[in-house]
Amino acid sequence: MSVIEIKNLVKRFEVENNTVVALDNINLSIEKGEIFGIIGMSGAGKSTLVRSINFLEKPTEGSVKIDGVDLSELQGRELRKMRAQIGMIFQGFNLLEQRNVLGNVCFPLELAGVRRSEAKERARELLKIVKLEDKEKAYPSQLSGGQKQRVAIARALATNPRILLCDEATSALDPQTTTAILNLLKEINERLGITIVIITHQMSVVTEVCHKVAIIDNGKLVESGSVEEIFASPKSDAAKELILGKDIRYTPVEKLETDKAVRIVFTENSAYEPVLANVILKTGNPVNILKADTKNINGKAVGEMILGLPEEEDTRTEIIEYLKEVGLIVTEVSENEYTSA
Repeated sequence: MSVIEIKNLVKRFEVENNTVVALDNINLSIEKGEIFGIIGMSGAGKSTLVRSINFLEKPTEGSVKIDGVDLSELQGRELRKMRAQIGMIFQGFNLLEQRNVLGNVCFPLELAGVRRSEAKERARELLKIVKLEDKEKAYPSQLSGGQKQRVAIARALATNPRILLCDEATSALDPQTTTAILNLLKEINERLGITIVIITHQMSVVTEVCHKVAIIDNGKLVESGSVEEIFASPKSDAAKELILGKDIRYTPVEKLETDKAVRIVFTENSAYEPVLANVILKTGNPVNILKADTKNINGKAVGEMILGLPEEEDTRTEIIEYLKEVGLIVTEVSENEYTSA
């Protein structure tokens, strides 16, 4: 069942007498209980999209429905009531410096008219979930970045939202803290059943926790699907850039005598097979390993390699066919997708 349904969404801005199309005919469906990633490079339009989900940005055209309710048909009190069901956390935490941790988490409950004693009880429950119950009297200036984001998550959960929007929520954090926050979001999703939408420019964030992903490029939705499918076989240039990297030089090989290369992804069945040794023995031709890496995709270790192949077309075809026969996902890549410019 879709909890978020976006249809033909367009958002235009007028900037210095010029029309800028930030979102161009976006169609997207997010199911209840999913962790859904929206990824793109800076300026792609992903933050505008997430702000359109709760109507902080009103679309120029198209519709956004939450549980079947079209937000464009809501005004005033009704729209505010719907927004209370959509929590949001930001890269910059947005905590109130003059309030302690408990006061920050209580704040949205106070705005909703909840009695002070009940608000404090609810806030303390949430601080236990984010593992900050011992910091309720501390002020934001006394907290680390990770602790501030945990407070922001607790505050976003205060009104029992059905949806949690995370706009670059880990971009200001170091890798270790990012992993901890992502694990917390995954735990919240599993424990509370909240639908989580994660906006990011980091593919590692998507592969760590998301079930599905949409890729935004220049305001357009260029690809969407399960994280496993898109990681294994990206179709769009934007997806390839996010997964393979744009300015990566794979050492020790800086430049091949051939620009013929393939990316292979090891599936569960092929992970323990000596496929490279076998392909060399079978064809009698060497292959160059340009890159080898392992990614965590939803808790599973998935291996990937980029291989440089011989110039001869028949030999390349034989190698590619063998790799596919043994269960590998094979995608041809161009030189600028695996070497620096």
